[in-house]
Amino acid sequence: MSTVPFILIAVTIGIIGQLLVKLGLNRLGNLDFSVGFIETYLRILLSPLVILGTLTYVASAFIWVYALTKVDLSFAYPFVALSYVLILLFSWLFLGENIPFIRWVGLLIICFGVFLISKS
Repeated sequence: MSTVPFILIAVTIGIIGQLLVKLGLNRLGNLDFSVGFIETYLRILLSPLVILGTLTYVASAFIWVYALTKVDLSFAYPFVALSYVLILLFSWLFLGENIPFIRWVGLLIICFGVFLISKS
């Protein structure tokens, strides 16, 4: 069985984890670390979305480790570049972030590079 699906799943789950952490932080609102450093970090660490995002990210690490037992790092790691593409796309779709045109062009270049590597 090809390892590429495991690599792509690990990358995708890692992205979902990052999005959940960001959504959790957004829901907390403005965080002022100067008022209470420890209290602020506790608010972050106890946020359900931050916890879920962190656990999701850890799950992606386990899948990634499995994939690395099957292929060379020099083959697997370039697929991580797809996280740039998906984070940008999902941040635009789900977080309402404004993405400049030049970033979209850069992402096309990244996709082409990953495509070339996947053919090796």
